[in-house]
Amino acid sequence: MHIASAEFYSSAPDLASCPDEALPEFAFIGRSNVGKSSLLNVLAGRDGLARVSPTPGFTKLINFFTINRRWRLVDLPGYGFAEVARKDKARFNQAVAEYLAKRPNLKGLFLLIDSSLPPQKIDLEFVQWLAKVGAPIVIVFTKIDRVSPAKATENQQAFLAELGRWFSPLPETFACSSVTGAGRGELLGVISQVLAEIPEPVQTPDAAVQIAREEPKAMRARRAPWNKLT
Repeated sequence: MHIASAEFYSSAPDLASCPDEALPEFAFIGRSNVGKSSLLNVLAGRDGLARVSPTPGFTKLINFFTINRRWRLVDLPGYGFAEVARKDKARFNQAVAEYLAKRPNLKGLFLLIDSSLPPQKIDLEFVQWLAKVGAPIVIVFTKIDRVSPAKATENQQAFLAELGRWFSPLPETFACSSVTGAGRGELLGVISQVLAEIPEPVQTPDAAVQIAREEPKAMRARRAPWNKLT
């Protein structure tokens, strides 16, 4: 996929404030400091598109970026950030929960997991919650450049082994690095596959919204394993 344009569109504190539903959206979420903003910049091919901060939990709003004027990348607030007051943390988590459960034009959810660390409890708990939502999900292991390939593989396999207690088959997985760009083509390929099944919105705004609400077969296939919670 060629990225011809990538532009910030808007930020929203809750579902009601999100932009119109005319364009398909692909959301990215993960534990704070997992490298989400850096990965979004790599995918879009534009440094500084998503603001990167050394402070965990910097992203507190749902941020929308329009790509090629046809679809959106969505930067969701990280979960587990400790520097936000308890009441605000609850509010942000509620906003994310409503977006994931009720956003009709959400076509894919990319869950980022830090491959330089062994399985983290908070990640596993979040994955279990996602299963109940039924979102079409892909797991992305980040920071593969931070540790040796053997260690990264060990941590990834340990995480997937934990998921195997609840899900069969396992979700589709990819490994990436925001430093080297590894995995960029594969992730864009997933998005491209989904977009290929969505007709261009050339009719009325209402018709465009209806098109966005139709779930492509590519993401239905990814959704299926997550409905098999045992």
